[in-house]
Amino acid sequence: MKHTTWIMCGILILYGLFASVFALSGFDLLMLLTAGHVYVYRAALSLTGVAAAWLLFWLLAFRPTKFLS
Repeated sequence: MKHTTWIMCGILILYGLFASVFALSGFDLLMLLTAGHVYVYRAALSLTGVAAAWLLFWLLAFRPTKFLS
């Protein structure tokens, strides 16, 4: 479970970097990595939704920020 959470965090950070490159320069790095295949591009983007849903579940189920105050 811990490894899955680290992988999902890494995926979201990677996609965030891809999005910032696209926002700042207009160059779509993810489209380059998927070699222009629209279905592979959309599948890679759907992985972001899965990673976000996993992290939301993890935050709600395990409440890692409960002891911060």
